[in-house]
Amino acid sequence: MLKAGRIWALGAMSGTSLDGVDAAMVETDGEEIFAFGASDYRGYSEGEQAVLAGALGKWPGEDVAEAEAVVQMAHAELLSRFEGAQLVGFHGQTLAHEPRGRGTYQIGDGAALAEALGVPVVWDFRSADVELGGEGAPLAPFFHFACAKWIGAERPLCFLNLGGVGNLTWVDPRKDRPEAEGALLAFDTGPANAPINDVMMRRRGLPYDKDGALARRGHVEDGALELFLDDAYFSRMPPKSLDRNEFSDMIGLVNELSDADAVATLTGMSAAAVLRGMEHCPEPPERLLVTGGGRHNPVLMEMLRVALDCPVEPVEAAGLDGDMLEAQAFAYLAVRVARGRPTSGPGTTGVRAAVCGGTISRPEGAD
Repeated sequence: MLKAGRIWALGAMSGTSLDGVDAAMVETDGEEIFAFGASDYRGYSEGEQAVLAGALGKWPGEDVAEAEAVVQMAHAELLSRFEGAQLVGFHGQTLAHEPRGRGTYQIGDGAALAEALGVPVVWDFRSADVELGGEGAPLAPFFHFACAKWIGAERPLCFLNLGGVGNLTWVDPRKDRPEAEGALLAFDTGPANAPINDVMMRRRGLPYDKDGALARRGHVEDGALELFLDDAYFSRMPPKSLDRNEFSDMIGLVNELSDADAVATLTGMSAAAVLRGMEHCPEPPERLLVTGGGRHNPVLMEMLRVALDCPVEPVEAAGLDGDMLEAQAFAYLAVRVARGRPTSGPGTTGVRAAVCGGTISRPEGAD
């Protein structure tokens, strides 16, 4: 059995950008963060990325064996480097997400990983939330609430994750618990890095727009931006969530543009989606802390700074690790699952009531 009190948990995250797997240790009791520990990264090779990209959009029953083998091997290799973990949080790789339709689908076998590591593994975090009417995403907000407490925030603030998809968490640290009414509001803002990365790969053979260099040389096509913002998603009230490829048509809006103008316009679309999302905040945030790969894009960050009335900073400004925040989140959530505490609620996924989502698999012979 998992002992009471604080423990060291190890979390892993393989996101929609398909760049690799992040892993990080957190000392927590499932409520409070006591310390952050070691972290590491295992990148996917070009061949592995191609396999995973080819599996995106597939559902159970379709052939994803090769992609699952990539995910399983990468996680086992990375997580086996760590020592001292008493519990592992394993998100797996999302292939498809359609909460108002077919559900949500992450590949990866937590039971097999528990046997390989010899440590209990918590996985399948999203299914219970979706089955109870929630969006199943985003799931990091309960961890963001703990982070707000850890940094000593006293007024509402926002966490913005700019990964393949953007998601925003508004946090009121004056509340006692993340499941308390009014403590959190969270939702996907729209596409973030995914369309930029896709166009960079198609046109330049590069995985992303390093330092926003190409976007800086172009200009934003206002007509394309207006058509993008006409999408019905932006008029929906949160909570709400997206599949990575749900806005794939936006690339068609920049097909006739030069490389620089296309990437500048897609970057502007990602920023504009965040700005529309900020309109839903119950109270203006004191600051916006940005995590995920998008915080390294100075053009995207400057677009946000110019348009918003609050400071826009990378999470490192608050003493957090923007490369590892999502991996840390699943370490934290794993402990909450093991202790039967909620991992999502009406304000974060739209689920009818706070729900504890996740399956616990223990290695054979473990108590």
